Amino acid sequence: MSKRDLLASGVIICLVLLFLGQIACKQPREKIIYPQTKKVEVVDDYFGTKVADPYRWLEDDNSEETKKWVTEQNKVTFAFLGKIPYREKIRQRLKDIYNYPRMSQPMRAGEYYFFYKNDGLQNQSVIYVQKGLEGQPEVFIDPNQLSPDGTIRIGLAGFSNDFRHVAISRSEAGSDWSELRVMEIATKKELPDRIQWIKFSGAAWYQDGFFYSGYDKPAPGEELKARNEYQKVYYHKLGQPQEKDILVYEDQEHPLRYSRLEVTEDQKYAILSVSAGTSGNELYWRDLSQKKPGFQLLIPGFDYNSDVIDNLGDKFLVRTNIDAPNYRLVLIDPKKPAKENWKNILPEKPEVLTGAVTAGDYIFGIYLQDAHTKVYQYTPEGKLLREIELPAIGTASGFGGWRDDKVVFYTFQSFNYPPTIYRYDLATGKSELFTKQEVKFKPEEFEVKQVFYNSQDGTKVPMFIVHKRGLMLDGKNPTYLTAYGGFNISLLPSFNPAIVPILENGGVFAQPNLRGGGEYGESWHRAGMLQNKQNVFDDFIAAAEYLIKEKYTSPKYLAIAGASNGGLLVGAVMTQRPELFGVAFPAVGVMDMLRYHKFTVGWGWVVEYGSSDKEEQFRCLIKYSPLHNIRDGVCYPATLVTTADHDDRVVPAHSFKFAATLQEKQACDNPVLIRIETRSGHGSSNVTKALDELTDKYAFMFYIMGLKPIYR
Repeated sequence: MSKRDLLASGVIICLVLLFLGQIACKQPREKIIYPQTKKVEVVDDYFGTKVADPYRWLEDDNSEETKKWVTEQNKVTFAFLGKIPYREKIRQRLKDIYNYPRMSQPMRAGEYYFFYKNDGLQNQSVIYVQKGLEGQPEVFIDPNQLSPDGTIRIGLAGFSNDFRHVAISRSEAGSDWSELRVMEIATKKELPDRIQWIKFSGAAWYQDGFFYSGYDKPAPGEELKARNEYQKVYYHKLGQPQEKDILVYEDQEHPLRYSRLEVTEDQKYAILSVSAGTSGNELYWRDLSQKKPGFQLLIPGFDYNSDVIDNLGDKFLVRTNIDAPNYRLVLIDPKKPAKENWKNILPEKPEVLTGAVTAGDYIFGIYLQDAHTKVYQYTPEGKLLREIELPAIGTASGFGGWRDDKVVFYTFQSFNYPPTIYRYDLATGKSELFTKQEVKFKPEEFEVKQVFYNSQDGTKVPMFIVHKRGLMLDGKNPTYLTAYGGFNISLLPSFNPAIVPILENGGVFAQPNLRGGGEYGESWHRAGMLQNKQNVFDDFIAAAEYLIKEKYTSPKYLAIAGASNGGLLVGAVMTQRPELFGVAFPAVGVMDMLRYHKFTVGWGWVVEYGSSDKEEQFRCLIKYSPLHNIRDGVCYPATLVTTADHDDRVVPAHSFKFAATLQEKQACDNPVLIRIETRSGHGSSNVTKALDELTDKYAFMFYIMGLKPIYR
């Protein structure tokens, strides 16, 4: 630091610490003048308990008043961030780290192979196609050419059975709403077909059209916040306008349900999955050779999860957790669907069967053991052929294919192992390197370890820890602790260049596998949902205490982060144990647990969280709802809330009201800022916006901790 820098920052004495190239000094903080946020008299009565909601007006994100509030908050936030001297250096380092070619594993469609590729800093990955594995790749669709800001996202939604056509999913500005279009594969010609108001649906091709799930058009101005009800299944025939699509399935008596239809590879059967939320589903089937309309029940009830992975002749291979919390694979005769007639193909094991796919004449079982992947190859009868040898402890995905495939592809990755694609010979079981990502740093310099710690009730919880080899554990390492803990979602070892600025600045990245996830099956999931949700927060707090006890870090140097349900996690723990954390990053979080189910697809989470409409569940929700547990007179961690104007999954009102309340009640000088991205949704809508947000988080984190990164 030069003399001029010292004078400019007003620092009289700066203590230079020679640990891993960092400089630590006390950062001067000017008092932030937050925008005035008006309060209104809104009080709800929940079973005799009066709950004020003074910032209810912020739920109307289309009002001029809310838009003005967003503008003023962003002005304060970016003024603060703009004064951090090394912010642009961090941005440049992130660009350098991300600027390397990345591609997905190939997907075969007849004689063609499709894959996604990003040259480095392209806002959207480009879809390529080539004839055969030795063919010349050609651009099939480049979404970067479709909008000036690169916020149109394109995905492959389903291939026709003759591989002449492919359905394309197109979304804008990060919204969950998408539009289905159709392209001819050979000519790359886009057909005039347009299917609008689609959410969470692909295209299940049958004959000269496809099935899809869609909603009625929302009222004008309500597209991003209205509750999504009455999802229906339609059949679209190529060349016909959407209004002529045939209604295949609806349930007018139950508006709050999801419906998804798939067609078996042999085009014989339609499989309909109906769910009342994000967990649990019924299965129905229909013989497409029969003209009789309607579906027949295969598996009733919404208490368990089941999915058909394929059919073997006239019977269905089903992965289910019925009588098997760790899941099993069974063969069901649809004409005799009673449970006592099921045949176990892959019985339940101590490992969790997180997925099963078929390719050629084989079944692949993808299992989790202590939050890392193990993969086995079986015959259709369930006879074990081999365990696939993986390079290290990490995550493997792929293996699925068509019945006439001789080879398939899979991707392996870990925290310090860049995604590597292998070609797998189904007959011999040999893996051959297909392509490896060449990154612009040295992953081998980073050490990965898995530890197990005890939560508050004695439950053993695993956690992955990543840092530079030889790191001194002195309690002063900047640490980024992130988790999810919900919806049966497992956080597995994955390669993420975003954590490199933390690691190369002497920091620690920690990822615990909390209850509520799927790492140890359905019992692990249920131990962190509904009335057990506090277990998730206890697990996370115990992870923080472990890191502090083992001298990885200390509260001043501990940042916590999470998105969506993980944003709820951050909001809950920072209000329960504010003294334990130095920095908090709640991103697109579910912060108002009393009203979340009233917006867009929030009703689907009631099976996970419960609802304030039921007294017992209300009593549980209000105890941890982040918005309702911010107290006067408490010093909360320095907080940067992040959300986006097009988030139609967790509407931005959650973050708006949380930030306004925290700014009002913060009892110390720790800043409370909210960063509201435009033309983005539940996650950044392009690479540029993602790197901008990461830049601001890391700049904020280092600044609050009094550290200067090595980039200068």
